This record gives sequence, C-alpha cells and structure tokens, in this order.
Amino acid sequence: MATITGFIEKIKFRNEDNGYTVLSVTDQSDGEEVIMVGKLAYAAEGDMIEASGVMTEHPVYGQQLQIETCEMKLPQDEQSVECYLGSGAIKGVGAALAARIVRRFKADTLRIMEEEPERLAEIKGISEKMAMAIGEQIEAKKDMRQAMMFLQNYGISMNLAAKIYQEYGPALYGIVRENPYRLADDIPGVGFKMADEIAQKVGIFTDSDYRIKAGLLYTLLLAAGAGHTYLPKEELLSQTAQLLKVEPAAMEKHLMDMQIERKIVIKSADSLLVYASQYYYLELNTARMLHDLNIRGRSSQEEIRAALSRLEEAEGIALDPLQEQAVFEAVGSGLLVITGGPGTGKTTTINTIIRYFEEEGLEILLAAPTGRAAKRMSEATGHEARTIHRMLELIPASAQDGSAIPGSTKAGAAAAGSAGMHFDRNEENPLDADVIIIDEMSMVDISLMHSLLRAVTVGTRLILVGDVDQLPSVGPGNVLRDIIDSGCFNVVKLTRIFRQAAQSDIIVNAHKINEGQPVDLAKRSQDFLFIRQSSPDQVVAACLALIQKKLPGYVHAQPYDIQVMTPMRRGALGVERLNQILQASLNPPSPSKKEREAGGSIYREGDKVMQIKNNYQMTWEIRDGHGIPLDKGSGVFNGDMGIIREINEFAETMTVEFDEGRMIEYSFKQLEELELAYAITIHKSQGSEYPAVILPMYPGPRMLMTRNLIYTAVTRARSCVCLVGQPEVFYSMAANSQEQKRYSGLKTRIQEIYSLPGQEPDTTGENV
Repeated sequence: MATITGFIEKIKFRNEDNGYTVLSVTDQSDGEEVIMVGKLAYAAEGDMIEASGVMTEHPVYGQQLQIETCEMKLPQDEQSVECYLGSGAIKGVGAALAARIVRRFKADTLRIMEEEPERLAEIKGISEKMAMAIGEQIEAKKDMRQAMMFLQNYGISMNLAAKIYQEYGPALYGIVRENPYRLADDIPGVGFKMADEIAQKVGIFTDSDYRIKAGLLYTLLLAAGAGHTYLPKEELLSQTAQLLKVEPAAMEKHLMDMQIERKIVIKSADSLLVYASQYYYLELNTARMLHDLNIRGRSSQEEIRAALSRLEEAEGIALDPLQEQAVFEAVGSGLLVITGGPGTGKTTTINTIIRYFEEEGLEILLAAPTGRAAKRMSEATGHEARTIHRMLELIPASAQDGSAIPGSTKAGAAAAGSAGMHFDRNEENPLDADVIIIDEMSMVDISLMHSLLRAVTVGTRLILVGDVDQLPSVGPGNVLRDIIDSGCFNVVKLTRIFRQAAQSDIIVNAHKINEGQPVDLAKRSQDFLFIRQSSPDQVVAACLALIQKKLPGYVHAQPYDIQVMTPMRRGALGVERLNQILQASLNPPSPSKKEREAGGSIYREGDKVMQIKNNYQMTWEIRDGHGIPLDKGSGVFNGDMGIIREINEFAETMTVEFDEGRMIEYSFKQLEELELAYAITIHKSQGSEYPAVILPMYPGPRMLMTRNLIYTAVTRARSCVCLVGQPEVFYSMAANSQEQKRYSGLKTRIQEIYSLPGQEPDTTGENV
C-alpha cells in the first residue's frame, strides 16, 4: 500500500462511460511523476489529490498506483496554492497571474477566492467581472466535490453522481433526503431499485407516498419489459404489493393522483386498465397516424392488370390469385398488410410490387427491424434494404425530454426507447419516398412503429410484411397482430405453399406445426432431422458433433454460422450452461487470446456474442484493411450478433465486430449489455436466418414450450433443422397452442378512432 499527495499534471486517458482515468501526478514529497489509475470521473488537471492504493507493475506501462481510496484536497502552503492556480485548473488564470495573486494574498488566497472573490480585482489584469468568474469556478469545483462525496455515501458511482449533480446542482441534497425516487424519473441509469436502496439508507418509510407511486410506475415499466403496454388494475396492485411488501389497499388511493400528474392513464374495459402514460400516447398516436395513411384511391383495374401481365411475362412468374390481390391492394391502398408463412410467396409478391412501382417511376424504400433481416431483404429483392433505425437516421443524444410523446416523463421516454437518442426523420423532416416496404413486421414494437409513422407523410404508400404467427416483438406491444385484428385495414394473407417450397420439409413441417397437424419425425429427410437422445449430456455431445463435424460441410457454412437455439435460459439445456460448454469446445483458452470475466461469464477474443439491450448512443465504424474508418454511425440493438476482436486491458475496452463490419468499442462496465451467443433463446432469433439450426428437445416449463415458439425456431433455418433430444418434447410443444398473454391496446385504439363520425377510410382521393 502507498499514499501519495500531489498535483494532477495531466489526464492521460479517461473513459467517459465509466470514469476510468489514467493520471500523471507530481508527488508533493519529492517532485517525482507517479502514474495513477482509477475511476475518477470528476478529477481535473491542476487538482490536488491524496490517493491510497497498491503499487503495481504494468507489463507495458510500468509502475502505477491502483487507486483504492482518494480525496481531492485544496493546497495549503503558498507554493502549492500558486502551483494549483497556475496549472490551468482555473480558466483564465495562468502561471504569471497565479504568482501575482499569491504574492498579494499569500496563505489567505483560497479563502479570499471563495469568500471575497471581488477582492481579486485588486490585482492588476483582473477586472471585477473576471474576479467574480474566478470565484464562481472555485465555488463550483468545491460544490461538485462535496456532492460527489455525499452521493458516494449512498453507493452511487462517480459517473452517475456527476449526472445527478449536473441535473440538480445544490438542490440534490434535499431531493436525495426527501424523495430519492425523483432520481429514477429524471436520471438515465437510476432505476427504482437504486432509488429504493437510497431511500432505505435515508430512512424513508416503507409506505411513503413517494415510494408507492414510484413502485407502481416501476411495475408498469417492468411489464413493458415483458411486452405489455398496460396492466389490468388488479394485476398492477398485486404485483406492486409483492414488490413493495405493502397491502394493495394502501396503493389504490394513489392511482388517481398519478393520473392527475399525467404519469398514468386509466382506461375502462371489462376491468380498469392502467397504462404508464407514454405507452398510452404511443398507442393513441400510432392509431391516429395509421388511420391518416389509410387512403384508398381510385385506380384503373384494367391498367393494373395489363401492367401485371407484362411483369409476369418479363419475370417468368405466375402469381396466384392472392398474390395478384396483394399487388392490386398495394397500388390502390395507402396502407397494406401482407402476411403469410414460409414458402407462401411473400418475397415474389414484394418483388413484383417493387417492379410495378419502378415502372411507374416511384421512389421506393425498403427496411427491416434488424441488420440481419435487412440483409436478407436486400438479397431477396436485389435492392438496398436498411434497418428501420438507419432509414430514420438515428442520432444519439445525451438526453431526451420525451416531449414528442404527450404526457410522457423522462423515465417514460427511456422506456419507450427514446432516451439518449432521436431520429432525424420525423414529421418535420419526413422520408423522401413514394412507397415504403417494411419486412419482418412481427418484430416491430410500439415505440419503433410510432417513430416510423412520424416520418411517413400522408400520400406515401406503406406496405407492412410479416408472419403474424411468429413470436411477437421483444419490445412492448403486439403491433402487427393488432393492426390485422382491428379489421380496419387491407390485409392479404398468403396461404398457398408453392411447389418449390413444398419440396422442403422445413417449410412443410413449419406449416404443419402452425396448423396443429402431426409431423412425422421418423421420415428420412434432407433438411429436417431428428436425433434421439435421452439425457442432457447426450444432447450436448450430439450438438457438438453436428457443429464441429457434420453440418459445416453439409450446409457449406462455418461452425460459427450454425446456431443452437433453446426455449430456456436456465437448466441443463438452457442458454447459460450451453454457452459455457460450447465456448470451451469452439473457442478454448489460449495464451494468444485475452480474456475478461464479467457477470459470471468469461469473454474471450474470438467469442461469438449478442447485444441484449438497445443502446442508441453506442457509436460504430466500418474500417478498411488498414483500420481507417470508411463509415460511422450510432446504435446497437437487442439481438445483434458479433465476434470479439480485441480486449484492451489497459483501456478497459472490448471491441466487437457486428454484421457489415461494424466495429463497436465497449467499456468493461458495458459488458452487461453482451452475452455469449453460441446458444441463444428462440425469442432472440427473430428476424434472423441461419444456414443450419440445432434445437435441443428436453422438458421445460409449459409456458415456454409452445407451438409458436417451435414454429419460430424451425423457420429460422435456411438449409437444415436438427432437433436433438426426446420426441415427446417436440410433440408436446407442437400441441401446446397457448400463447403467453400480452396486454396491448393498439387494436382498441384503432377501432375507437374508426368508430368516430367521419373516420372511415377516404375513398375519394386520386390514386397517388
């Protein structure tokens, strides 16, 4: 252990995300330079620091002090004060001016600067205005240090403490002592649990009004994380009672106050439904914009049919009646939904629609929710397709006030996906297109749909394509199903399995699963295989043999491209255990590969990983072979997969390469946003396609082992599906048609708008 006091000469490195800082400090005792490392988000050049820690020898950077405790101090003697002022710590004060100030006020310099800053004007070269500015800087530095020390007493990190100080200033002391739950509303990164821990340390009562209101809102936001946009009142009170250990009767009286404060919206149905306000307004505004786009224009059926015949002849295709109907509806509708299972001709239909509008000279945009889905769309159509986020021109920002969503709060905006980002394309800067086609619509949640519609002008055709029988979006809402079930829009459901697709057992069996028909697992098949194994260890051994030996040559892919998918996170064949086993075989430890432990997982250079939450602020770049950036952008999203390319222990960063060569640098603190992806849950596979998919079949919770889950999993495979395990588990899943209840009100909001007088679709406008 060592304790060193001295001036910070230089900040050599600082990670702004976690506050990790490398400092060059001049030791006051002998004038020697000492390198210190630690999380010091608020330390500045010129500050005096007293730090204790362990002296270590870094293999590259030499001797350095690993800071364990530290205190920022004010210098005491005249020479130290002069060094401090002349270091650049105070803006506008250089070495010469610092010498004049100390020569005039001597040891009393800092007291005068704090308490009587106007006296600095006695020094030649300092005006009264400059004197007061210097005093304000001294006071601000002192206030910030005191705030940091105060907040650290409540377990708040330095980086988060800096955000809190920036938001509240000196008012933070009263807020933390009286209502720390405000932090959860106002500060990104402070959730209910952290605020509740602070409240306990402060001594706030369990049944505090502040705590109950915050708990109710937190329960609604947790529900949003499970896909719900609202909760029935009784469920809300029951879940919040379990969270807070408070009787439901003590909470009900607060619902009216929260509605007056516009934090929640209560709607009447069979029972009272309670929304966090931002989700109610997202649904309401989405319904209104869908209605406004739904213009049915007049068009010449003969002209469309003639153009369609020319296209079919030129492309050598023959559309079935439903595909033809989709083209007619696309031409004559402002809003169209095309849905259908695999092999039913969605791609052929989309391509025909694209060709038709190209012949008309219209501007067409294609997009999908994820990078993988956009890449598939590009390959299938021969036209550039982007992620919806890139099409809307995502711009990261330090904070959003949520003003685009009436009735929202900062916490609400964060839950809605708008904290730390906004889209440059909106009603003021709409997309420049005549036709917009969105694929994989089942993945689009209510927040992304709302953002998309804001950027689409009335008169632009919007075509939504997806398989409504797939799992719903990871985010809140059930957008595609609600739009279809509302009965207010043109919907074409493709049902015919085309001859070429009918030769694939993947497609045939997917439809059998979806329709509840029996699947013959004993049938010899080229692309749908069942390998019987009884125990978890036998299943794992078979999976490894398939990945390493059998499948790569069979499907012409690398082992990393073959995806293991399972319904469960935990258990003998859950994601967590499978990833440990697969990592050990597919990317074993090596002296040439750096590692980092985080959250109970080992991350190793070369590992396959997945982003597990949307991060709109994370920046990426695409580099050439020399590492020179060719393109830059922002945003990495839930479900994006990549490979760890570099672990930098000194900078505490990990670089991951995602699809399209996007390189993203994570601080070690951000590793909680990643997890190993040799095995993933079926939910996380949405929108992706893999050369081969391996599905362990082993008993699990009935609520997870459902028909639409196995249907989604099977349809993710392009060339081969391998089911490994017990046949009865597959049959049980295929027979379990129950879906997890998802509370979503977009269908109702749409129907409410169409029930108003004069809100039927406009059929008088010209076909644009």
